Amino acid sequence: MNIGCWLERRAAQSPEKPALFEGVECVYDYAAFDCAARSIAGWLMEQGIGPGDRIAMFMENIPAYLLVQYGAWYAGAVVVPINAKLHGREAAWIIENSGAAVVFANGAKGADLQKVGMQAALIDVESKAFAPILAFAQPLLCALRQPDDLAWLFYTSGTTGQPKGVMITHRMLISMSLSYFADVDRVTEKDSALYAAPLSHGAGIYNMIHVLKGAAHIFPPSRGFEPVEIFDLAEQFGSIHMFAAPTMVKRMTQSAKATGRTGKGLRSVIYAGGPMYLADIIEAVNHFGDIFIQIYGQGECPMGITALSREDVSDRSHVDWRARLGSVGQAQSAVQVQIGNSAGQALPLGTTGEIMVRGDTVMPGYWQNPDASARVLLDGWLMTGDMGFMDAAGYVNMVDRSKDMIISGGSNIYPREVEEVLLTHASVSEVSVVGRPHPEWGEEVIAFIVPMLAGDMDISALDAHCLDHIARFKRPKHYVEIDSLPKNNYGKVLKTSLRQQLVNL
Repeated sequence: MNIGCWLERRAAQSPEKPALFEGVECVYDYAAFDCAARSIAGWLMEQGIGPGDRIAMFMENIPAYLLVQYGAWYAGAVVVPINAKLHGREAAWIIENSGAAVVFANGAKGADLQKVGMQAALIDVESKAFAPILAFAQPLLCALRQPDDLAWLFYTSGTTGQPKGVMITHRMLISMSLSYFADVDRVTEKDSALYAAPLSHGAGIYNMIHVLKGAAHIFPPSRGFEPVEIFDLAEQFGSIHMFAAPTMVKRMTQSAKATGRTGKGLRSVIYAGGPMYLADIIEAVNHFGDIFIQIYGQGECPMGITALSREDVSDRSHVDWRARLGSVGQAQSAVQVQIGNSAGQALPLGTTGEIMVRGDTVMPGYWQNPDASARVLLDGWLMTGDMGFMDAAGYVNMVDRSKDMIISGGSNIYPREVEEVLLTHASVSEVSVVGRPHPEWGEEVIAFIVPMLAGDMDISALDAHCLDHIARFKRPKHYVEIDSLPKNNYGKVLKTSLRQQLVNL
């Protein structure tokens, strides 16, 4: 099953249904969307590109992104989406590692690749060279692909070295999509997907779900994340679905409260991609209402490990609502989740260990990297590297990444627990906690604080606040004021960068 055929099917069912929008302007209906994808497929096949070949996409969030993605799939090729925020050298490395036969880029992104001497053939989708491709002779049928054939090469963010290419198959994407309908949210042709986060990541990997159901796809004029623009588009279209990292949810809440916006028209905000702190999601729900759903996944099991339902995120009546809201939800339908030790042996309920997952949404391995694959795949289980525990109702509580755990005086300290407490103090806007080597205790806890007001960090008040909420040994030994936390292009805090800063403190 070629997942690209979902567009072929939808175009046959609803050819005149508006499909792709730039702002409020419809630029393709489903018939034209399908036609453009077929033309791209025909051009690729004319170049000798076919099943299994890789096609890289280094583009901002524009309609051509989806045209190329489905054109590649129609030809049986594998897409290699690259975050448009990466440096040209980083993108060129991914292109070379993937062995991409051709790269589709837009404007400045293509210029960035040319500056660093990228060798693959380059097509600028905003240039005149793209027009003949969109008019090319079209193949009659979508290429036949098997469930375990590659569909997508997703390159990890590479915060601890060169990124690894996660091999994502058609089976994985179909499994993820069907689990979305079962465990996350419904989608109808009256809905719209809004792409404010990078299409190379969570926002883009949900596009197939909305294609299957004939929803509209909205590309903001800014080509990125601007809260006021999102609110305007939501009011214009109504019934908007969007993916957002936790940091985006926080910024949306702050912007809405500052400008008096209610989020009218936002129906579903799916959040994932980093820790959502309890104080932030409570504030977001209090302002916007029951529009939030959480999923937990990794590139190695895309968007498909657990889900925390709209009802669980919004409920305040259940005796355990805080614990459930602080969790990442329950296992999605297509996978099995358990907590295990380093050998992959299951641990009792309530015991902290490594979160493990297996099922049809889990990758077969990393691209041309068997050693890395062997380190994370154990007897069919993906060892996520995330530490957590499961309660009797199956809710998974993530406590931190295993590599971020701090061991001080022989005791384990999970930074997220300390961060959650500090974020409940009125003077703290953002925080990240890391460990620093200590000659006596092994490691000591250091908190980097972004205060609400610059220069307004009262260390004694923060210390007292921690002592009121967590054990003394967990409280930070030092507090460092910082203007902003270093983050990667997906909004994740770069704790490696913070640890490097500690060397000079």
